[in-house]
Amino acid sequence: MQSEVKLHLQSQAHFHARAQYWRVCEVESLYDLPFMDLVFRAAQVHREHFNPNEIQLSSLLSIKTGGCPEDCAYCPQSAHHDTGLEKQAFLPVDDVVAKAKIAKERGASRFCMGAAWRGPHQRDMSRLTEMIAAVKALGLETCGTFGLLKEDMAAQLQAAGLDYYNHNLDTAPDKYADIISTRQYEDRLDTLGQVRHSGMKVCCGGIIGMQEMRKDRAGLLASLANLEPQPESVPINQLVKVEGVPLADADDLDWTEFVRTIAVARIIMPTSYVRLSAGRSGMSESTQALCFMAGANSIFYGDVLLTTENPADDVDRILMDKLDLQPQTRTE
Repeated sequence: MQSEVKLHLQSQAHFHARAQYWRVCEVESLYDLPFMDLVFRAAQVHREHFNPNEIQLSSLLSIKTGGCPEDCAYCPQSAHHDTGLEKQAFLPVDDVVAKAKIAKERGASRFCMGAAWRGPHQRDMSRLTEMIAAVKALGLETCGTFGLLKEDMAAQLQAAGLDYYNHNLDTAPDKYADIISTRQYEDRLDTLGQVRHSGMKVCCGGIIGMQEMRKDRAGLLASLANLEPQPESVPINQLVKVEGVPLADADDLDWTEFVRTIAVARIIMPTSYVRLSAGRSGMSESTQALCFMAGANSIFYGDVLLTTENPADDVDRILMDKLDLQPQTRTE
């Protein structure tokens, strides 16, 4: 499956030959380094490309919640799972702008909007582009996670002012069918190709802790690193277990494995922003600090991530003060 993904990427006009192709076994060998050596190496790489005392703050808002026809085994918004989540139609543009203003006042430099569906219909595009333009006018970077895109949609979003498009690979190619059956891995790659072709930046990561093996985690990171160019933003999520989803009883992931994942991501994607995303509310301050040491330099900022819990912004401010971390105002 890895070779199929490689051939697919090489066949796309918007991807170009890389100087290095990361094999899964090579990524696994990084995971296998002694923990302290791995974190130290990642910290060195981080300092070569970023100010280690700055962190990029993004805020995330669900603009359409629940009722998604996809069957992702981790997602409380799937219509296939009974999680008690109340469906919510499109938020009015004024409400989205109000939330964006609050996020900016609290220090966020990027505002991300997410919709629960397989992908937008053309009839949805005027509302999406209106939201994007209104948020962009506030002086914020804009990001959207709207699922699979049809032809020309990426260009419309880019023209409206969308800076980043989030579309995660979720997991390794070989593990993918265990997590979702209503969408193919190739579908995700096709959407990423459209995003690149439009000129938007790519936000693409995945989730760990979904009963995968270390080889699967290495496969996910290898797939991300082999995108050309590499994603500008790489969100690393730890599974948030929600009652009613198939992965609600998944075994807890050891904290050291999460830190290792951050460190490996930093080493093989040295110029990408590596974001601590879902799952931070269950992490100790010391674990998060080690993640920042290992190269994480972005977080989702605000007390809700779409529908799951996130540390309150004042809690994050306290932690940032303890670690002498400053909000980054620009990512250009």
